[in-house]
Amino acid sequence: MITCAIDLGKLNSVCCFFDPATQNHQFETIATKGSHIELLLKSRPDIDLVVMEACGPSGWINDICQAKGVKTLVCSTNEEAWSWKATKRKTDRDDALKLAEMSLLKRLVPVHVPKPLVREQRAFIKFRKSVDHDINRLKNSIRSIFANHGIEIDTGERAWNTGRTHIDSFRKPIDDCGTDELWRGQLDMQLSRLDDLTTKLESLETRLDAFAAEHPDIVRLLAIPGVGRKTAEALVAAIDNPHRFKNARHLSSYLGLTPRQHQSGKIDRNGRISKRGSKLLRSMLLQCAWSSLRYNAWSKKTFDRIAGGSKTRRKKAGIALVRKIGVIAWMMMRDQTTWDASKVLTGISASNLWDVA
Repeated sequence: MITCAIDLGKLNSVCCFFDPATQNHQFETIATKGSHIELLLKSRPDIDLVVMEACGPSGWINDICQAKGVKTLVCSTNEEAWSWKATKRKTDRDDALKLAEMSLLKRLVPVHVPKPLVREQRAFIKFRKSVDHDINRLKNSIRSIFANHGIEIDTGERAWNTGRTHIDSFRKPIDDCGTDELWRGQLDMQLSRLDDLTTKLESLETRLDAFAAEHPDIVRLLAIPGVGRKTAEALVAAIDNPHRFKNARHLSSYLGLTPRQHQSGKIDRNGRISKRGSKLLRSMLLQCAWSSLRYNAWSKKTFDRIAGGSKTRRKKAGIALVRKIGVIAWMMMRDQTTWDASKVLTGISASNLWDVA
């Protein structure tokens, strides 16, 4: 049987057909399209394993292979075995062949491929964040227009609520503007774009509200003081199947919250966190951790214990709190339990469900 290793590209992909018995190989370039992948699998019935790196197209290619009954291996290219630092040549064919050879040596680290619905949910959450980012960028641009002309407007959110009438009084259609007031036309365009994006964001939020209300795990995580709907839905989408994680450290590594290790001889020290995984989720969890210090007695107690009253340890304590909140959310999803503040604060035993230090 043949292993098909695919180096995925935006337009074209290079396939390496590798025979594990003889280690003979040959290459073929195909378009990165669903019809071409299906034709490839149909024309090569001897393929029993498809290997590819984790990227955008790997999700739908994995779905096609699974529907055809072909095994797949979607792997991470962040591992040391995938480093190209010492090589003098790197091509798409080299990448495809290296994928095939490392699959034979079992040196590839497989990654979880979510179902199409979960992938859509992740993309929707990421898109919501990009729309929110565009809105903030437009607001800053509008503020700069007023600042450049020495006009005062309200600070904070008041400018877009009670102060919006004052802002609108300066706008003017670009066709009606003279050469000395083109900034009013620019303001009119920016405000129109802002209103359009705000309306679209409200539609996105309404759709996500409906999804959150129907998803039991999101409702369950909302019981944690300081965890809002956005953080809960991002956690549920990222964790997906909680049983795929062996332990709390496995989850923390997936979230990029475990420290890098530097060991040589008698020297063994931990560095900064790896920052692998979703940057958006880590950012949301960090905001949640700082917010929970005001509403969650357990968070405040944990933070104070780790910080030890030292200002230099506040960031380290914040990251540790992020990890603990993520692990607690995972445990609640895995065991289908609810938030119990009494268990958290009393700490029944070292092996308690909530003891995730």
